[in-house]
Amino acid sequence: MEEAQLYINDAKERMEKVISHLEIDLSKIRAGKANPAIMNDVKVDYYGTLTPLNQMANIGTADARTIVIQPWDKSAIPAIEKAILKANLGFNPTNNGEIIRCIVPELTEERRQQLAKQVKTEGENARVAIRNIRRDALNDIKKLEKDAKISEDISKQTQENVQKMTDKYIEKIDKIIDLKQKDILSV
Repeated sequence: MEEAQLYINDAKERMEKVISHLEIDLSKIRAGKANPAIMNDVKVDYYGTLTPLNQMANIGTADARTIVIQPWDKSAIPAIEKAILKANLGFNPTNNGEIIRCIVPELTEERRQQLAKQVKTEGENARVAIRNIRRDALNDIKKLEKDAKISEDISKQTQENVQKMTDKYIEKIDKIIDLKQKDILSV
């Protein structure tokens, strides 16, 4: 039973990672509101080294539609602006010599639909990952039973537990996806 529990714990840990990965990916999809996480993938050519923007500046929001970037080194402002444009986020950065402002444009209905589809795809990828983890766990449990390390009853009970856990995580993914889609589609 102890070995079977190890497989359940491993599967649960891997499923948690899928959920957190999904949340990180969805935070990068903008919903028409300013979100500093949008800038997480921006890399700035800083003295010949590609440096993540969040390691060179404070990134925050001034209001619902404005992202404010305050670099620690003011001489890096032109390189930061260039990196934001290169990242193709749809922003046109402006600066006053101290800070950079990026106005988040309103999303068109067509763009909202595209983003909603992208969110749905991310959700489906997460569901597939959860199902793959379930398959791996069930195979490991069946192997334990085959090798006579656990009884058939314990095997069946453990497999039911894995299925219940899978259902719980799929439901979690569905809720996360629904919330993000509502956020994107609400004007």
